[in-house]
Amino acid sequence: MTWEAPLIERTARLDALGTVPERQMLEGWLNWHRETLLTKCAGLAPAQLAGATVEPSGLTLLGLVRHMAEVERWWFRRGFAGEAVGAVFTGPADGDEGLVGVRAADAERDFGRFRDEIEACDAAAAGHGLDETFLSSGGRPLSLRWVYVLLIQEYARHNGHADFLRERTDGATGDG
Repeated sequence: MTWEAPLIERTARLDALGTVPERQMLEGWLNWHRETLLTKCAGLAPAQLAGATVEPSGLTLLGLVRHMAEVERWWFRRGFAGEAVGAVFTGPADGDEGLVGVRAADAERDFGRFRDEIEACDAAAAGHGLDETFLSSGGRPLSLRWVYVLLIQEYARHNGHADFLRERTDGATGDG
């Protein structure tokens, strides 16, 4: 049987986040967006995930999964936790990390790396207060709260891209 992006059983419920404490709310929204990206990919074959469907853009669903693994690593592990880890995927250091070099043959591996990176990022933030700070590469102090908000924004933007890519791939729409 050929690998397909796995179906996602949602664990994050937005209706349960209305009055929870701030940390739980930020984690819940981030997890909901992570799951949304994976939902946009669910059931697709590697060639579909790696296919650019909204010309003239070369953006792909698999590229978005790879890119978000890089973004999570950069902010949670490299930035906040100060871990000396390299890139998840090779590519230009211009904000497009992970978006280029996409190969259908690597889809299953790339999804595994994404899931592993999410676990590592959650572990890097666990036990730390939202007000804890680190210095950005530009020397600005930033808080863990800021990282959560940035990641939620980044996923929201790219999930909009994923909406178009998925609809152009097989007509599927909605949050799954």
